Amino acid sequence: MALKGNLADFSTTQILHLINLAKKTGTLRLYEPVVTKEMIADGAGHKRPRIIPGKERATATFEQGRLVLAAMGDHDGHLASVLHKAGKLNAEQARVIRERGSKYSDKALALMLINANYVTKADIVRSIRQHTLDIVYDVMTWQREPFVFEENVSPPPGRITVPIDLKNVIIEGTRRAREIKPLEEELPNLDLALKFPESPGDKFRGVRLSVEEWRVVGFVNPKNSIHQIAKACSMTDTEIRRVVYGLLQAGLVELVRPPGMAPPKVQAADGTRRTLPQGAQVKRSVVERLIARIKEA
Repeated sequence: MALKGNLADFSTTQILHLINLAKKTGTLRLYEPVVTKEMIADGAGHKRPRIIPGKERATATFEQGRLVLAAMGDHDGHLASVLHKAGKLNAEQARVIRERGSKYSDKALALMLINANYVTKADIVRSIRQHTLDIVYDVMTWQREPFVFEENVSPPPGRITVPIDLKNVIIEGTRRAREIKPLEEELPNLDLALKFPESPGDKFRGVRLSVEEWRVVGFVNPKNSIHQIAKACSMTDTEIRRVVYGLLQAGLVELVRPPGMAPPKVQAADGTRRTLPQGAQVKRSVVERLIARIKEA
């Protein structure tokens, strides 16, 4: 029987604990939350909108209580992309391998790459392991996604699996979830876009960026949302937030609304909802965070 629920009631950490303790084999599927107009009561008797599953957002597969594979719904999980993200292939190598190796399974492609001396077996194992962990650590920060755990569902044929002890995943994921909370407060909306400030050359002069930061910088354009940049760079929400936050703090990029995105509205004193100018939105956000911190003190 499948285990179903919502992360608002049963967190990812609790699910992983259950899978680990019961040595479960199966696949956990998480979906985009779709908020309905129907109101339901939670365990404390409070009313909240009912959330139903939307598009599949991520999957994680387990064997005998160990994590073996994970995938993000809208990200390219091709082996060439995973190796490129890990720095084992350059962009051109990854592109060519994706095109020419599209008809091969990951296992067959891995054997070809090893025999051609592109990578070693250890490179592939480490890269897939890190890719799997990055996805699960990101999922552990989600708070209201519908989920279903289907028992005895194996990984797709041809995929490379790397067994990972869940106890360590839970400990590290919990620590990272605490660290990411301030980033989520600073960058709650990944539908916003980025642009370069005036005279960007002056700001970039003498700056040393990581490989991930340069990849993000290459997609900076008011037409590209942060979500779209993350997808193009095969980054999780957590990874893109870390990179963008660093670029924002350094003054190398600025937040803007992409074309077609409606500005948020606030309720005025007379009860009407009015659009807040973009500059005022930023100031209001800062003021609200300061007030919250004063209340907490």
